[in-house]
Amino acid sequence: MSLMILRHAPALTGGLVTGRREVDADCGDRAALARMAARIGRPARVWCSPARRCLQTAQALGLSPDRVLPALLEQDQGLWEGRPLADLPDLGPLPPEALARHRPEGGESFLDMAARVRPALVEAPPGTLIVAHAGTVRAALALVVGARALSFAVAPLSLTILHRIDPEGAEWAVEAVNLTLPEAT
Repeated sequence: MSLMILRHAPALTGGLVTGRREVDADCGDRAALARMAARIGRPARVWCSPARRCLQTAQALGLSPDRVLPALLEQDQGLWEGRPLADLPDLGPLPPEALARHRPEGGESFLDMAARVRPALVEAPPGTLIVAHAGTVRAALALVVGARALSFAVAPLSLTILHRIDPEGAEWAVEAVNLTLPEAT
């Protein structure tokens, strides 16, 4: 079973930590959107995070979500939300497992978010496209590589493709990560 996860178009964050904050997506690169729309084709189902930037991206791709699921929201950054990246505390070098457990005050850890996202990923029928966030993509990758998923860069408007190996969703394989479609030369 193939599962495609598309990160939303670039978010207009103003350099602030976004997480659950509502910000718009920059859907102005019509050529990039057209290339991605051609790549994903007409998925059997489209599930979407309720965040405005995800809904805007789906609309810009000509997709109408079958389901809008709060479980697909980005990681809640708690008191870090809306703060400049430069103002965040320096956690120093943390091994992936410690970083995955770190919970910003009033927010959720990556492990919390991954546990929230996992049931939706396992429930997704074959041929589903999920339009969501970098954190959602990393949560999906964590099904394969655990906390090391935090080391993946996930570009805006990039596609990640996983395959479920067993019906219960305990084993997954990665086909592609961070697939972007540059202009043909």
